[in-house]
Amino acid sequence: MNIDVIMRRWIDILARLWLGWQERRRARQWMRISREAGKWVLEGAKNSARSTFATGSAGIPLPDEIVRAAQKSFVIVELPAGDVVARSINVPAQARDLLAGIVRNQIERLFPWRASQAAYGFNVAAGEDAGILNVQVLATSRATLDEVCGELNALGLRVDRVVAGQGRDGATPAVTLWSRLAEATDTNLSRTRRMIGGLLAAAVCLTLAVNVWAFMAAASADGESDEVGSRLATLQRQIKGNSSKEAIASLAPAERARALKETSPVAVVVVEALSRALPDTSYLTELNMDGATLRITGLAGDAPSLIAPLERSGHFKDVHFFAPTTRNADGGRFVFHIEARVEPHARIDGE
Repeated sequence: MNIDVIMRRWIDILARLWLGWQERRRARQWMRISREAGKWVLEGAKNSARSTFATGSAGIPLPDEIVRAAQKSFVIVELPAGDVVARSINVPAQARDLLAGIVRNQIERLFPWRASQAAYGFNVAAGEDAGILNVQVLATSRATLDEVCGELNALGLRVDRVVAGQGRDGATPAVTLWSRLAEATDTNLSRTRRMIGGLLAAAVCLTLAVNVWAFMAAASADGESDEVGSRLATLQRQIKGNSSKEAIASLAPAERARALKETSPVAVVVVEALSRALPDTSYLTELNMDGATLRITGLAGDAPSLIAPLERSGHFKDVHFFAPTTRNADGGRFVFHIEARVEPHARIDGE
C-alpha cells in the first residue's frame, strides 16, 4: 500500500475522531426538543423549565436566550410516535456483531422506503430465549426528517441528533435515527482533513526548524568550545613558559617547536627594548638569549644605574648582575654583566 493512501486514511480517521470528540464535548450540555399537541417543547440539561412555541412559526423569531442556549448546547430532537414506524425482527445471537448490515438489508422489506430514503435505528431487547435477539427497528422517511430539521433550522436551532422511542419515564431507551456526525458531509470532512493536514505540516516544519536551529546552535557551541580550548591551551603553555629545557626537550618535535616558539621572546623586540632602556653612554659587547633568560655584557660609565631603566621598560624582570663589575683596560668605563628574565611582548609599547 502506498504511503499517500496510508496517510489519507490516517488523516480521515483523525478527522472522524475530531468530529466525534466535538460531538461528545457539546453533548455535555444538551437541549431536547419534542413535539406535543402541535407545539415544540424545549428542555435543557441545566434548566428543568420547559419552553413551548408553536410549529410553523418560522417567521416569528425565538427569544434570544433560547437561541443562545441552543448555540451552546447539543440539540436533540425527539420525533413523535406518529412520525415513526416500528418493526421487530428476530436474529440469532451469534449474529450480534453483524446487526447493522442485517438491519440495512431488511429495511426495504420492513418499511415502505428504500434504505437511502429512510432514517432508521435499532435497539436490541432481551428475550426469553438467550439464543435469539429481539431487535426493534425504528424508522422514518427522509422527507419527514428533512421537514423537521428545516423547520427548526429556520427558527435558528441547529439539530445535532434525531431520536425516537424515548419514554417519558426514561425506561424505554431512545434510538438514534440520525446524527450530524454519522451524516457528516464530504465538505465537513474535507475541511477537517485540511485542518489536520495543515496542523501536521506545521508540526513537521516546526520540528525541522527546531532541529536545524539545534544543529546550528550545537555547531556554534562546538566552535566556541574549540576556541576556548585553544585559548586555554595557549594560556597553559604561557604559564608553563618557564619550563625547563628537559621538559621541553621531552615533547614531540611538533609540540617542542611550538613550545619554543610560544615561550621564546621575539629577539627584535628585545633588542629594541634594550636600545630604548639603556642610556646613550653605554653599549653592548655581547647579547645572549636562552629561552626567556637574557644575558648582556657591555661598557657603561655607571653600571648600577642600568638596573632601574631595564625594569621600568616592562620587558625585563629580575634584573641583576650575574658577574662582578670591573673597569676596562683604559679605566674610563665599567664592564657590566647583567642577567634578566624577558617578559614576552609582540611589540614595543606605544607602537
